[in-house]
Amino acid sequence: MIKTEHIEYIYNKGMPFETYALRDVNLEIPDGSITAVIGHTGSGKSTLIQMFNALIRPDSGRIIIDGVDITEKGADLKEIRRKVGLVFQYPEHQLFEETVYKDIAFGPKNMGLSEEEIDLRVRRAMELTGIDEQYSDYSPFELSGGQKRRAAIAGVLAMEPEVLILDEPAAGLDPKGRAEMLDTIKALHEKNPKMIIIFVSHSMEDVAETADNVIVMNSGRIEMSGSVREIFSHSERLVEIGLDVPQITHLMLKLNLLGYHTDKDIFTVKEAVSSIKKLIGGDSDD
Repeated sequence: MIKTEHIEYIYNKGMPFETYALRDVNLEIPDGSITAVIGHTGSGKSTLIQMFNALIRPDSGRIIIDGVDITEKGADLKEIRRKVGLVFQYPEHQLFEETVYKDIAFGPKNMGLSEEEIDLRVRRAMELTGIDEQYSDYSPFELSGGQKRRAAIAGVLAMEPEVLILDEPAAGLDPKGRAEMLDTIKALHEKNPKMIIIFVSHSMEDVAETADNVIVMNSGRIEMSGSVREIFSHSERLVEIGLDVPQITHLMLKLNLLGYHTDKDIFTVKEAVSSIKKLIGGDSDD
């Protein structure tokens, strides 16, 4: 479990333009969950997730991961960063080795593991992210955008973290690459049911399709948190703070206004198809 207690962080502290990036943030993220963090630009999302990896230290408050206070003086930062893997936005820009295999092996190699253990971890990470072994000897720069993104994630997974954090994992990908990336996240969750997966996204569709829980950030505070259904039921408040609900939700609401009595609380295409089939008398399971 990840737990924060009264986290605060100030940019330009003591300067005329000091700004609260985070203010009194208290949250709990359970083991085995896929949690989305959403919010308008400047809401504190990126600052928060970088704190879980100890890249940024809070000015006050505590962050506890798996029972260990990572904000405590003398905390083992190397162990924290092994346990909490962070994949930045556009991680493919950080690929640099000659081959895909070597790039994925970079982290485990720096951990001082044996060649046998490194090989095992690389192949396991490639399998988890859906990278075919035939690409092992390819240059990372020969891969498609989606494949590069998966290779970068595999490099983090090869260090076998207990927490995986992804900052805008589908940003910049074409529709096919985006769908593959979301499928990769869901597959990782299925194969590692105890792993905490946290991802930041501006796409409400991606959140609805992928997340179990949602944390909504607003001006450095947690505006609300809960299940996907709970959060998207507050559509008016989401719009007020610069967010929205999935487009499919708007469509279903318009159908209701036109006199078609479909379910209103629809957040994914799959739910919409099922609801419309019921409306026209079809089998919702087909």
